[in-house]
Parts: sequence; structure tokens; C-alpha cells
Amino acid sequence: MGNSFGTLFRITTWGESHGAGVGVVIDGCPPNLPLTAAEIQAELDRRRPGQSAIVTPRKEADALEILSGLYEGRTTGTPLSLLVRNTDQRPSSYDEMVEKFRPSHADYTYQTKYGRRDPRGGGRSSARETIGRVAAGAIAKKILSLTGGVEIRAYVAQVHDIAMAARADFPSLAEVEATAVRCPDAATAERMIARIKEVRSQGDSVGGVVECRVRGLPVGLGEPVFDRLEADLAKAMLSLPASKGFEVGSGFGGVQLKGSEHNDPFVMREGRVRTTSNRSGGVQGGISNGEELFFRTAFKPTATILQPQQTVTIRGENTELAARGRHDPCVLPRAVPIVEAMAALVLLDHWMRHSAQNRTFPF
Repeated sequence: MGNSFGTLFRITTWGESHGAGVGVVIDGCPPNLPLTAAEIQAELDRRRPGQSAIVTPRKEADALEILSGLYEGRTTGTPLSLLVRNTDQRPSSYDEMVEKFRPSHADYTYQTKYGRRDPRGGGRSSARETIGRVAAGAIAKKILSLTGGVEIRAYVAQVHDIAMAARADFPSLAEVEATAVRCPDAATAERMIARIKEVRSQGDSVGGVVECRVRGLPVGLGEPVFDRLEADLAKAMLSLPASKGFEVGSGFGGVQLKGSEHNDPFVMREGRVRTTSNRSGGVQGGISNGEELFFRTAFKPTATILQPQQTVTIRGENTELAARGRHDPCVLPRAVPIVEAMAALVLLDHWMRHSAQNRTFPF
């Protein structure tokens, strides 16, 4: 229940932070897709811990194993099962959390809902679960690239109160990956990194905003009413650990404009219907309009911090907790490939649904 995502391209993730491993089963992947473990590994390497001085020092190679669905370098059309084994486990760091709930974490809600929980690093609620999403997203990104030349680019736009200026051009992957914080503006990235290091030295954490832009989408992705493209993107992004906000196009800023200022006028350009502005963010009526898709996801400060905090025990006793373990002082740098992965999963699923409804029948 609640561990699967998608309709035609459907994934189910499994595993806990300090269990034997984590992974994903992908159902609906088209057959005959050329695929190697190295292609998926490249995306997992962007997400893995220990990659810089501003993320958790947990040492995990996140080495991928493909267990099924692949034969002689091509997908078979049967379920793909992908596994990453946990190798740097330190469950003893969480002994105190067996009895005490971490503030703003999932400990209390999981315990109350199920009557038991895995306290080791948050168990199922840990961001380590997103390994399966990134692995599946790597495959979805490849299919989208081969199908229509779709490019998905996420990057850190804001950390705490430090924000990069808006830019009109599409950032390159090299620009995003040039700094540890994954902000494509070098000067702003330096300030962001300094802020993260500052709060980390205080045993604290900060949040921020990841922007995502997608170009090369056709007109027509998205379904009326309940399965609108932006609605499914919102569900995807808000299903991520630590996410707290989502907006597409002008988002909340659009409330400050009048309709005459906010509307995107249509114009014919190179034989196509285009818009002269893009405050809709590439989606109108819940369906992609062929313009660049643009959305933003807000992530809260990491809940687990190394400062004493007031909490209660599983027996309802007031107490204090100073967390131990290895944690990101800011989730944003490692959230970038996860946002891209979830965007790819939504877009591919809607592309397949659109094709099934509109391109199968001869009439």
C-alpha cells in the first residue's frame, strides 16, 4: 500500500535505510530498450551519500545490481528488478531513537499508525528509499530522450535565504554539476556552500528550493480533471522526503498579477502555435502545451539535527533528544537527481498513456 507509483510505467520501491538493501521493481518498461547498469549507475552516483563535504559522510557505493528484465543488453518487457545493497550500516547510532521520537520526523506517525517501526535511520521513511526512484528515473529519462529528445534539468535555486537570479537560458548539466551544491550560478553556489557549512558546524540544518525545467515535450501530455499533468507532478514531488511545497509556472507569485498580465498570448511561430510568455509553466488545462515545463519544489531543513530538542518517549514521557548518526545538513544537493527522476517517471507514464489512447486505433 502506497509503495507504488505510475499507471503504465509503474514502479514499486522497497527496503529500509539500514536493512540489507533497497531497490525497485519496474513494470511496463518497453522491450528491446538497450540498457546497461552503468547508465543507471551514473544517476545513482549523483544521489549517493559521501560525495562532498556538504552532505552526509555515510560511505555507500550504491552499486547497482540488475536482477531481472534484461537479456543480452536489452530489456525484455518483463519486470525489471533493481537492487542496491546497504554496506555502511550503523544501526547503533539510532539506539536512543528506539525510545524517543525525533521532532518533525516520521517516528511518531509511523509508530502510531502501524504500532511498530524500524528506527534505524528512519527505516522506510529515510531518503535512502529514493535510490529506487532514481534508478527507475534513469531508465525513464533514457526512453524520453530517445523518443522525443526530451531534456530534464533540475538545479538548486535557493538555500535558506540565498537565491540565484532567474535565468532565461536552459542550464547545462555541466553547469549544474560544477559545484557541490548543484547551483548553476557559480557565485551564488559559493555563498550557498558557505551557509551550509556554517549551519553544519552549529549542528543545525537548512532547506531551500529545487527548480526543474523540461524542454522538448510534445503538446498533449496530461489527462483532464484528476490526472492533470501538474497534479501528478505535484504528487510526485510532494512524495519526496522533506518536500513541503510545489508550484508550476508563475506559482504563488501569479496571485500578484491581473489576468491581463498573467495570460500567455498565443502566436504562430514556424508553423506552430506558441506562446509569447510562459507563466503557465508549459501546462494549460492540465495538458502540456509544447512550451518549456517549469516547476519548483520547496524542501524543509533536515529534521534530524545534532542539537538537543524537546520530545517525548514511546511511553508518553517528556524528554530531550540530541540526535546522533550521519545526516545531510541540507538535502538540496542530493535532491536534484531525485527531482529529475520523479519528473521523468511522470512524463514517461503520461506519454505512454497519451500514445495508448490517441495513436493505437486507425479511426
